Amino acid sequence: MEIFDQYEIWWITGAQLLYGGDAVVKVDAHSQEMVEGLNKSGVLPVKVVYKGTANSSKEVSDLMRAANNDPKCAGVITWMHTFSPAKMWIHGLQLLNKPLLHFHTQYNAEIPWNDIDMDFMNLNQSAHGDREFGHICARMRLRRKVVVGHWTDKKVLEKIAVWQRVAVAWADSQDMLILRFGDQMNNVAVTDGDKVEAEQRLGYHVDYCPVSTLMEYHKKVKKEDILKLVNEYFKLYEHKHEMEIPASDEYKAVWDAAHAELTLRAILKDKGAKGFTTNFDDLGTADINDPKFVGFTQIPGLASQRLMAEGYGFGAEGDWKSAALYRSVWVMSEGKACSFLEDYTLNFNGADSTILQAHMLEVCPLIAEERPRLEVHFLGIGIRKAQTARLVFTSRPGNGCTATVVDLGNRFRLIVNDVECVKSKPMPNLPVASALWKPMPDFETGAGAWILAGGTHHSCFSYELNQEYWEDYAEIAGIEMAVIDKDTTIPEFKNTLRWNEVYYMLNKSLC
Repeated sequence: MEIFDQYEIWWITGAQLLYGGDAVVKVDAHSQEMVEGLNKSGVLPVKVVYKGTANSSKEVSDLMRAANNDPKCAGVITWMHTFSPAKMWIHGLQLLNKPLLHFHTQYNAEIPWNDIDMDFMNLNQSAHGDREFGHICARMRLRRKVVVGHWTDKKVLEKIAVWQRVAVAWADSQDMLILRFGDQMNNVAVTDGDKVEAEQRLGYHVDYCPVSTLMEYHKKVKKEDILKLVNEYFKLYEHKHEMEIPASDEYKAVWDAAHAELTLRAILKDKGAKGFTTNFDDLGTADINDPKFVGFTQIPGLASQRLMAEGYGFGAEGDWKSAALYRSVWVMSEGKACSFLEDYTLNFNGADSTILQAHMLEVCPLIAEERPRLEVHFLGIGIRKAQTARLVFTSRPGNGCTATVVDLGNRFRLIVNDVECVKSKPMPNLPVASALWKPMPDFETGAGAWILAGGTHHSCFSYELNQEYWEDYAEIAGIEMAVIDKDTTIPEFKNTLRWNEVYYMLNKSLC
């Protein structure tokens, strides 16, 4: 994935000069060989760059400062080849503001039983040194991931790969700009929150952008570019042949949808934004019949669907937290099988009870089971009650994970639910994109726990992610995480929320 090529992960090996310069030379050689092996494994999505051995407090501090100041560095892996006295790591670790992974491994896989001697023991002390390093990280209350296992083990490398993807998503969010076209809608609380605290804690910045500014870009879109995009739609998606007739109302709706997409693309690119929100009550001049009308003739649903597929964060009704989170989900998922979704309606059917996930229009085609169909239908909601273009499809069956971030006033809470997407029945009178899922561990527990945790009706879903990704994300961000999975029970979940409340009240610096 192209975005991963923009970043690298630094590897720093802990050592000391107690055993002499020759020992450090061997440590250095082993480290280079290991890093080269990681990069050749084909498992890690981000290149690991070996930054040498750290043998003193000054060397550690210099390396950590350099990591902080290098925009390509998305995180740091540390490994203690020998016994590296942890006091020399204190000042450097105090400086570090990039994600940290402590890799407890060893150069050799097995003990050389017939040849082992004191020289070998003195050189290969990861069992000793990593515990020393782990102690100082624990004493300093550092947030980090610990991975244990041999550096050639694929399962071990897959854990590092998960952390790498999260670290890159975190780095990506530190300069993320979300544009809000319109405000929150209808006094909705759960989609709003503290934007200042979000920037402090999560990195991204949220700006209001007047729809009048958006319309200045709308005026500049060229007809030939609209025509080119309309023809691209017809090539990419299933559709009725009649839709291609220029004189038809459906063609006009598709044309206007393409115009809206090009408008949004232009302003997002010009402003350097990675995500946006819309408000279906604020789409330009209110009266579409006004001779001076300037605005979208329909909700830009098709544009939102396609922009999400390319990695732009999106949140409906001004939901800036979902827009930012979706961008991070897309990065962590490597641009595969993810979408913004909304809990729309319930299907009570005993043990097979499900929740229909949809929205008016804005569901990402990356989760589609089959080739999406381009359709035009009347949409009777919002300021524009009009014929509206959209991609229609259902999601593929399979296991996935959905997540949301809520603002509890004194902290952010990440809520994660494992779900099973199931085959949807035909809905001939509901021509929208949708997913149908069972929340784990069952409908009653999953939905009940989500509500108890204060979860939103919007969430960001992925077939590619699992709890490990979200654990790493919450650890890096320093935010609370509430997990709903196959083992969840309501009494235990309630207790977890209560314990979390006490923890964050006592540790206000973590809120």
